Amino acid sequence: MARTLQTASAASAAGSTRPPPLTGYRILDLTRVLAGGIPNPHTHLGSSMILGDYGADVIKVESFSGDDTRSWHPSGVHLLKDLARASDVLLENYLPGKLDSLGLGYSAMHTANPGLVYASITGYGPDGPSSRRAGYDVIIEGEAGLMHITGEPRGAPVKVGVAITDVATGLFAHGAVVAALLARERLKATTGRWEGEKVDVSLIETQVAALANVAHAYLIGGVEAKRWGTRHASIVPYQSFPVKDGHIIIGAGNDRQYEKLCDILKRPDLKSNPEYKTNADRVANREKLVQEIETTLLTQDRDHWLEQLSAAGIPSGPVNNISQTFEHPQVKHRNMIREVDHPTAGKIRTVGIPVKFSESKPTIRLPPPLLGQHTDEVLSSLLGYSDAQIAELRREKAIL
Repeated sequence: MARTLQTASAASAAGSTRPPPLTGYRILDLTRVLAGGIPNPHTHLGSSMILGDYGADVIKVESFSGDDTRSWHPSGVHLLKDLARASDVLLENYLPGKLDSLGLGYSAMHTANPGLVYASITGYGPDGPSSRRAGYDVIIEGEAGLMHITGEPRGAPVKVGVAITDVATGLFAHGAVVAALLARERLKATTGRWEGEKVDVSLIETQVAALANVAHAYLIGGVEAKRWGTRHASIVPYQSFPVKDGHIIIGAGNDRQYEKLCDILKRPDLKSNPEYKTNADRVANREKLVQEIETTLLTQDRDHWLEQLSAAGIPSGPVNNISQTFEHPQVKHRNMIREVDHPTAGKIRTVGIPVKFSESKPTIRLPPPLLGQHTDEVLSSLLGYSDAQIAELRREKAIL
């Protein structure tokens, strides 16, 4: 077991007048990847990581020998129920029905702890024709339309560079968990009942929702989407362009900005040409105009162009690699690179918390824990297990 626990000293060190917003809540995290396939772990680790960053006490139950559900001892099931009784939230990502068959599904856990918020993250949801299928980010990207709209117009469909469907599902999950906790508090205040609920989050529903304006263009207007690369469907020029030493993005969103762009490029011919006079004209003659702009931009490096574009108030920016991203002065200023002490690796750098609060300051309190690092601590201090009980669980291979 691994644990992330907020302490008063951590809040004080962060200069906060309040503890982090989820201080006092406990999350039991059962998410993992099993043999037989279920959603990619970025999703669930992301949601519990966010909850932990916001101050919750996260207890991560991890496997130490493959698919542990195949050989779970009854004492291990009993242990998980004890942990659930002491928790506010349970996160799991098993295939639908798997935990029910072990006596650890929502019904059983609700009986053990009526106030528990039970969050299930799956590929396709708990029911329906695809519910038993494994869910993987790249497959869902293709199946739910994202890959169809990603890539160059004349190129093949491509996946996004990170597991974005997983990440988005984690964000939806963490928001839903917090909403369910608020609903539980409101129910207690208005009726006196202390009752949680089940929250279902799936990769495919998340990705369909994330189609946003593309989805509505189809549902309302019947417009089938296509790939645009970095281009905008209805604004020109609004895309990335090659320059002498890389790529930049230019978004001339109106006629005045386009005229300023022509001045910067020293291309009065593009400014006076009636084929490019209005945005509608530029959209109609996109290919010719883009080629003309590219030819000029390739004569100078990106800093030359970005300095002038910025001074003229034209939306623009560089296409950075990862090294350049973490060297970005605003990224550094907003503390998006944090350093923590790891018990075996020494000092390690990690990504900071992207949300800032004015008073209750989230903070990265612990480095990634070692496997089983906090098992004895959790069982003894939280559940009150004796040394003999812990030794027996270890003998039965219920714990590491």
